[in-house]
Amino acid sequence: MTTHLNTPSGAPAPEADPLREAVRGGVTIYDLGRPLFAGMPQSPNHPAYTHTLPRRHGDRTRSDGGSAANDLISMGTHVGTHIDALAHVSQDGRLYGGADAAAACVGGRYPEHGVHTIAPMVRCGVLLDVPAALGVELCEPGYEITPADLDATVRRQGTEPAPGDVILVRSGWGRHFTGSDPQVYLGGESGVPGVGEAGAHWLAERGAHAVGADTIAFERLAPGQGHSVLPAHRVLLVESGIYLIETMELDELARDGVHAFTFVLSPLPFFGATGSPVRPLALVTAQAGEARRD
Repeated sequence: MTTHLNTPSGAPAPEADPLREAVRGGVTIYDLGRPLFAGMPQSPNHPAYTHTLPRRHGDRTRSDGGSAANDLISMGTHVGTHIDALAHVSQDGRLYGGADAAAACVGGRYPEHGVHTIAPMVRCGVLLDVPAALGVELCEPGYEITPADLDATVRRQGTEPAPGDVILVRSGWGRHFTGSDPQVYLGGESGVPGVGEAGAHWLAERGAHAVGADTIAFERLAPGQGHSVLPAHRVLLVESGIYLIETMELDELARDGVHAFTFVLSPLPFFGATGSPVRPLALVTAQAGEARRD
């Protein structure tokens, strides 16, 4: 726990903090998380989101006339916008670092690889707007985003990711999240665009701390195959220790041409869990936002 004390009256002003001054100057916040609602598109492999009100206003009223409502929420940790912990995927019985996947689970939890081990992120973020580089509105169903596509996007934008950055790959597929048919976003028959094994190696070679996408499973899903094979998950989570963020809202960043920003994310500290719902944010100074609009 950290406690912050106010400066007593008449005491010297605290040393200037450039981050604090930037916030005082104004910050534009892009919300990269999706709203959570019953019936939203989600992987059929995970428990669905449900929300009920066990107590409604008027069910119990205090003597002064006050009343309160409260909620009960049930959901999988890989539903909606969420982050995958290193415990989420294994390959040949091994987790990241070679840990035995069976032995790593203690009492139904993963003490060493669970989502509680992911530190809150305040990092440089980079959006790779692939459709813009390809000259299309969105990538085709089942399209594999290649290293050549990622290189072309970097050249077009002039935003080369650095080690430790969070890299977000936009396919344009996110527009289907709010459509009338959730199955379109899931792309079971059509497939879903995204990076494949080669694209995952491209991201790993740049030393990303975490990567994200606007799709249900981050990586390309081949038409009619669903989640049958997930090579990018293997490369990133198991081989490289890079966290995955899925089902992101990236269209507003692309619309405004925001390709570089401060990325903020903090998972819920579910001890030993394989993932967590998140609400990631992209921050740019007001001056930077105004310059883009001009």
